[in-house]
Amino acid sequence: MKQWISLVTLGVSDMKISRRFYEAIGWTATQSSNEFITFFQMNGMALGLYGQESLSKDIGLDKTPAPGGITLAMNVENPQQVDEAMQLVQSCGATILSPAKKTPWGGYTGYFADPDGHIWEITHAPGIPLTDNGIDFS
Repeated sequence: MKQWISLVTLGVSDMKISRRFYEAIGWTATQSSNEFITFFQMNGMALGLYGQESLSKDIGLDKTPAPGGITLAMNVENPQQVDEAMQLVQSCGATILSPAKKTPWGGYTGYFADPDGHIWEITHAPGIPLTDNGIDFS
């Protein structure tokens, strides 16, 4: 099997609120988005927002699971960009779970939850170079 992720889909409780949040932090929804699903084109992949009830039904679950168990991360070029991004997401309605701070491994990281409780990390990881296509692990 080819090693890749092409789409990450977040189950959301209110599409309008969730889409408004991601657009408020500066992301642009694609032309393929509609009232039922929203797509954001990323670096070689996409993020989708889809109603949690519909997502659970598509999966075949009787019960809607709570978000959790994973974090999504945005790596940035320097600690100042972490602080700026954390301020932006908070002003757009995110809940700050852990303010940005130095990490034991030499990075600088903060965590927030979007309006549906999905946990995001904003981090500067000096040992992981960024390119226009994302992280360069080569």
